[in-house]
Amino acid sequence: MPRDHYEVLGVKRDASEDEIKRAYRKLARQYHPDRNPGDKQAETKFKEVQEAYDVLSDKEKRAQYDHFGAAGPRGFRESRGGPGGFEFPWGAGPGGPQEMDPETADFLRQFLHGGGGVFDMGSVMGQQGPRRGRGRRARPAEEAEAEVTIPFTTAALGGNVPLQIEGRELSVKVPPGVEEGQALRLQGQAPGGGDLRLRLHIQPHPFFRREGKNVVLEVPLSVAEAILGTTVDVPTLDGARLSVKIPPGTSSGTRLRLRGRGIAGGDQYIETKIVVPAAKDERSRQLMEEFAGLHPQDPRAGLW
Repeated sequence: MPRDHYEVLGVKRDASEDEIKRAYRKLARQYHPDRNPGDKQAETKFKEVQEAYDVLSDKEKRAQYDHFGAAGPRGFRESRGGPGGFEFPWGAGPGGPQEMDPETADFLRQFLHGGGGVFDMGSVMGQQGPRRGRGRRARPAEEAEAEVTIPFTTAALGGNVPLQIEGRELSVKVPPGVEEGQALRLQGQAPGGGDLRLRLHIQPHPFFRREGKNVVLEVPLSVAEAILGTTVDVPTLDGARLSVKIPPGTSSGTRLRLRGRGIAGGDQYIETKIVVPAAKDERSRQLMEEFAGLHPQDPRAGLW
């Protein structure tokens, strides 16, 4: 049974979007494969964290998860026994999943196995009665659409994504540089032999963000590193690590470019962020005041 998404991220069920995002970033950095090469347990936890964040960061998916759980509103399955023939994973009592009465089960069986008719979840959840007779409209299953969430690096660099369709396992080749919401057409893979439009959603990355074909990596610097200059090792999309020279006098928000390290010929940008410590003693304060006296500046001159 899949773990509860809130438990995976270590947040309460009423957690805010910011709390969920902070928890995700912390855990994604901790279990990211780049930091745990060859660690299968870390890889499994990283996938759980990604899946949990994909659901809880989306308002509609989160509301659906809170209401139905991991199964979702389409979490019914045909039972191998019992008078109803169908069972649901939600609302189960001590005896296991709830079974439907034979009449309702027969109605669902006609819709699910009888030519691609429209199935109304409201009839199952008690919001309205089942649509019978004239309310049933069959439509040809010439084309179907499904959604799949893929890793950030797969969207950027391309790769194969495993997919299950009616018990069949497929390996879908994703070209480099696909974008959020883009659709891939799989010929003859829909139920009934039609084409399947596979709409892509991209998981956020724990430390890269995308700007078109470029990627941006935020790099924190200490005050001393920003003033004196330094060299930092940074990750790239393909898993390599490069040494980047930070020039003396670098300010927050400065961008350094790594040519060709982005998406489909784009670039990777190193965006600096200076982390300022608090002066914890009088001597530190005196040194900063002395430095300010030796290097006077007005960073807001001419802005307003």
